[in-house]
Amino acid sequence: MGERAELLDSSQMVVKQRTLRQNRSLHLLMNHIADGLNESGLSMMRVLKHNAEIPWTPEAAKEYLLRPIIMAMYNKSSTKELTTKEIGDAIDVLCAHLVTVTGKVFEMPSIETLINQDRVKHS
Repeated sequence: MGERAELLDSSQMVVKQRTLRQNRSLHLLMNHIADGLNESGLSMMRVLKHNAEIPWTPEAAKEYLLRPIIMAMYNKSSTKELTTKEIGDAIDVLCAHLVTVTGKVFEMPSIETLINQDRVKHS
């Protein structure tokens, strides 16, 4: 994912925030990750009163998988603060980590995937 910048003068550049399409793709990716990990029997272990098997949700995937990566890479706590390049790089790191740890392959959804999702939603 390329990072676009607009030249203000010779010393300042404004870097664009993540796009709406990146945001939609990010949320769809978190759904895919949650579903894929749950289907593989890879649940979240959280200590409540006793050890409990907690299935992944898109929110949990974002909070416990993606957010630590963006904090480590960019010292930012929200995906809203990321540039187009930063979100792409963080997702690449997340997906590479998941392949290493789980053997499952996840990829950022393409524009075609988003269009198909909209078609299904509106039919």
